[in-house]
Amino acid sequence: MYDMPDEIQVEADGPLRIITLNRPDALNAVNDDLHAGLARLWPRLSRDRDAQVAVLTGAGKAFSAGGDFAYLAELGSDADLRAKTISDGRDIVLGMTRCRVPVIAAVNGPAVGLGCSLVALSDVAYIAETAYLKDPHVQVGLVAADGGPLTWPLHTSLLLAKEYALTGAKIPAERAREMGLVNHVVADPLNEALACAKRILELPRQAVESTKRLMNVHLERAVLATLDYALAAEEASFQTEEFHAVIAGLTKRG
Repeated sequence: MYDMPDEIQVEADGPLRIITLNRPDALNAVNDDLHAGLARLWPRLSRDRDAQVAVLTGAGKAFSAGGDFAYLAELGSDADLRAKTISDGRDIVLGMTRCRVPVIAAVNGPAVGLGCSLVALSDVAYIAETAYLKDPHVQVGLVAADGGPLTWPLHTSLLLAKEYALTGAKIPAERAREMGLVNHVVADPLNEALACAKRILELPRQAVESTKRLMNVHLERAVLATLDYALAAEEASFQTEEFHAVIAGLTKRG
């Protein structure tokens, strides 16, 4: 559905769309196909007039456990791929921000790097008791242009956002809830997200969509104020000696 790559599955259940990040053997780590698919996904979801609510989750044990090391290494050496990825990153962030359809995240496992951004840009988030958020961009020498820190300051205090963005530390599920980065810690996030989606479907559609939009106007203004700088800084960070050294070490360890 929506002409997505194999890395993204979209299922229709009446007006509900269930979106699954689908690289389970790689813990749904982000490669070019997954990243580019996410850039195309949100405008297509918005244009789907039959869709009224969406649930976003990951296949297998993870929600999305960071960037694929081979993909990251290629981004450091291929200027064309890097430019494409930076453009796709912008489309992911603005696409989710402007998406007409409420998106409910079912965080079934680790949400790392871009996974943090997908959670932060969702409208409601349920997280498994054993799952966690983590944005390690700085740890690998990158700027988190489309990572969690882009929007964390809207959900929690600036000091807390800085602490976790600058250290890349894990944020356990209950801590994420306390900070306001997720709504609920639950045993079965997919089941709870689907139940929430069904409750939204019982409400007047125009009121739901317009209420989401009026709140996301605040989000869009904040994102637009920082996004161009963040993307330019991330593109530059892909070319630093520190990034190349870290990725070489990670790739060597496998």
